[in-house]
Amino acid sequence: MKPPILSIIIPTYSRPQLLPRAVESALAQTVADIEVIVVDDASPEPVQLPEHEKLRVIRLPVNGGGSVARNTGAKAARGLWITFLDDDDTLLPTMAEVSLAALVETDLPKPVAVISGIKVVDENGEFIKKRIPPTLPKGSHFQMEKIAKGKSFLCKQTMVVERDVLLSIGGFDESFRSRVHSELFLRLNSVCSILGIPDITYQLYKHGGSQVTKDVILRQVSFNKLMEKHQSIFKQHPQELAKFIFEHARRCYELGHESGQTDEALFTILGALSWGMRLAPEQTLSRLTDLLEHQESWTNLSKPKRELVKQI
Repeated sequence: MKPPILSIIIPTYSRPQLLPRAVESALAQTVADIEVIVVDDASPEPVQLPEHEKLRVIRLPVNGGGSVARNTGAKAARGLWITFLDDDDTLLPTMAEVSLAALVETDLPKPVAVISGIKVVDENGEFIKKRIPPTLPKGSHFQMEKIAKGKSFLCKQTMVVERDVLLSIGGFDESFRSRVHSELFLRLNSVCSILGIPDITYQLYKHGGSQVTKDVILRQVSFNKLMEKHQSIFKQHPQELAKFIFEHARRCYELGHESGQTDEALFTILGALSWGMRLAPEQTLSRLTDLLEHQESWTNLSKPKRELVKQI
């Protein structure tokens, strides 16, 4: 049997209500030459899906996390190109078509991966915002480069990349449980151009269910690992590093406020800012001053906690 041109890999864990929607969107691509691989990361109740000639389900015996599930799918894939879809999101029907067409037309240094636009919606599918990715040639440091206003690095979920290129760099780092795309793209962009196209191809759902990205402590543990592993890259981009750290700290505080984990969130902020002061002290101090003077959430901290932050 001729291998498909594209493999769409869907890692999943215990989301029986959401998974079928994701699978249906993957199977509904306007490109017929695809396969869809669902990797069940040892869900308590095994995945049950209607049989389809283009669909395979792989069940892992032990829960290993998203990176393990993604790598398992990549190794099992038969397509020349692969992409990934989170089990609570959906692809627009033309995702494969526009991505593959852009890869044929580009003159960027090869190899080339493509990322495309994301539409963020609420649980009911109502529009919240959109994200349009940048283009970065091979040898760049994804997320650390300056990009045009209106462009966003937060489109990494839409990656279409050659299977062999992804596997050649080791795939996703399985020691990471959060920040997995940020870590991968720092390695990928060093050996592969990243082509950003404006087409919206991916629908990301904001919902109240369990999500790895909402775990404040896990975010900080993975953030520390990211800083440690790639600090040589971060040191080369002090201004963008300070921005990256500030956004991480701000997001952790928001999540902590939403979940009632304000103390945990505060200490994740302290951990993030301590990295900034070591790697980019002037830029981090400038960002921290802005936080103290202009962030409304700062006024909600008790005086002892404010003093603790000021000690950074």
